[in-house]
Amino acid sequence: MGPLDATWHLLNFFAPALGVGLIAAALSKLVWFRELRGAPWWRLGLVASAAAALALVAALVIFGRDGKMAGYALMLTACAAALWWTGLRGGKA
Repeated sequence: MGPLDATWHLLNFFAPALGVGLIAAALSKLVWFRELRGAPWWRLGLVASAAAALALVAALVIFGRDGKMAGYALMLTACAAALWWTGLRGGKA
């Protein structure tokens, strides 16, 4: 595998985490617009995407392969927990 192939593999591995993190941040800003008024969208998206990416790496280590539904469930749980921690816990936005 060449460097270009390795780059594409890494980008495609982390693409779901980035997409889920950014979409979840945007939707959370729409649903909880009063509570998240002080939290910028880019910060929510960055934290949610990073948590989702870490969860995907953890799932890869735990299960030994990518693409298991339990790994994606872990990614969604980590994304939701990161959004809660960043913007909604105790009213501290």
